[in-house]
Amino acid sequence: MIDTIDSIILKGSALRREDCIRILDAPDDELDNLVKAAFVLRKKHKGLMVSIQILSNAKSGNCSEDCAYCAQSRNADSGIDMYPLISYEKLSATGSLIKERGLSRHCIGLSGIRFSDNAIDAFSEQVRKLKAETHTAICCSIGFLTEVQARKLKAAGVDRINHNLNTSRAFYPHICTTHTFDERVANIKMLQAIGFEICSGGIIGLGESNDDVVDMLLELQSIHPASVPINFLLPLQGTCLEKADTTHLTTAYCLKVVCLTRFILPAASIRCAAGREVYFKGHERELLSVVDSLFASGYLTADGQTIDDTIRLVKESGFEYHIE
Repeated sequence: MIDTIDSIILKGSALRREDCIRILDAPDDELDNLVKAAFVLRKKHKGLMVSIQILSNAKSGNCSEDCAYCAQSRNADSGIDMYPLISYEKLSATGSLIKERGLSRHCIGLSGIRFSDNAIDAFSEQVRKLKAETHTAICCSIGFLTEVQARKLKAAGVDRINHNLNTSRAFYPHICTTHTFDERVANIKMLQAIGFEICSGGIIGLGESNDDVVDMLLELQSIHPASVPINFLLPLQGTCLEKADTTHLTTAYCLKVVCLTRFILPAASIRCAAGREVYFKGHERELLSVVDSLFASGYLTADGQTIDDTIRLVKESGFEYHIE
């Protein structure tokens, strides 16, 4: 195992698929060596900086898709707030907070898989005003776009689009039947061709195997995303996965997942997203030795650590938080 990791770091060799499986199956007493090896790559490509970002839910609920993990799914009975596109005043208030606190990016989520041209026009105008006021980098999670719609958002000032693969191609039908894995990949490739940076990652704990985790990460490697959010399932009340067994999501296993992500995508910005406060509590220093990006103040429909507490955590772990 250690010879394999040394080869990655010193020679820049690509991991074989069987090596990836071995890392996820590694005994816990090898974890320290895995984290140290991941830290070498993290420090080489990202230094000691941690990017802290806020995620705004700009349009909530009433989604037509059946994603099993999502509180905004058409099949969920989660009791979340549901609302159309928020006013510019609310969106601007969050944008101003991000600018004032020196956070690195404003991530804006809109529930739904497809949007009318009129809806995209309205949102593009909001983005244009927000960009002019805050000059902050903007990422949108906004489902499937047409090429015309995507170009409008790019012209308005959106820098990056989030479109997660979520899991492997083989396992995808187990978590969503209203669209396909290949549709997601095709959407990403269209956005890349226009010139967007891509944010794409996945969710661990959906019921997938280690093979599925590896297959998802290798698919991401072929996409070359700028940012890779790794989420660890928070079984939300009212979703199809509210009773999912997450006992295998030990801190050690979750660290192996983010280490493997760093080995496969060494230069990407790797974010520990949902589940950070649950699965890594008390082990933040090890986590930040591998990842270089965090969310503060929640995850669309789940609460998260406050901005001040996140900044304090970063500093106390021996890292600095990033201002773009």
